Amino acid sequence: MATAPNQLWIADITYVATWSGFAYAAFVIDVFSRRIVGWRVANTLRADLALDALEMAIWSRNQNLEGLVHHSSGADQYVSIRYTERLAAEGVVTSVGSRGDSYDNAMAESTIGLYKSELITMQGPWRMVEDVELATLGWVHWWNTRRLHSAIGHMPPAELEAAHNAHQHPADTAEVH
Repeated sequence: MATAPNQLWIADITYVATWSGFAYAAFVIDVFSRRIVGWRVANTLRADLALDALEMAIWSRNQNLEGLVHHSSGADQYVSIRYTERLAAEGVVTSVGSRGDSYDNAMAESTIGLYKSELITMQGPWRMVEDVELATLGWVHWWNTRRLHSAIGHMPPAELEAAHNAHQHPADTAEVH
């Protein structure tokens, strides 16, 4: 478990059936807050899918990630040279589960399960990959800013992180008169 943001990220990929073929969705999740810090939807399952989600996560956090642990499944996208080199460039420690073993990536699997039940199944069937991408954008925003999570005190991830940051840096949040 993590006691602050950017200590442990988990990542995983899922697929969504559309009328034009499969859409693949990759997610990077901060374990502390359950916040989705990076995501990508594409029509191919190439390494770029996972790498784009990782790049979004790095960009969205915009800080030194030295020592962060990044855990993923053993899928080819996560053990590709480009992906592991990008993590190393940020000083991130990699942790990879064994192929086909979801137990060590249970939180990512749970998030994907909720993505599928709260969005994909509820609003499908899907016509095109672009439709899934646009809907995923809205769902991720809702997940991060409005959805209440019982595991983090019935608050949204963004609210938990804001409270954590206010507690860590109280002078930054003090009202100036």
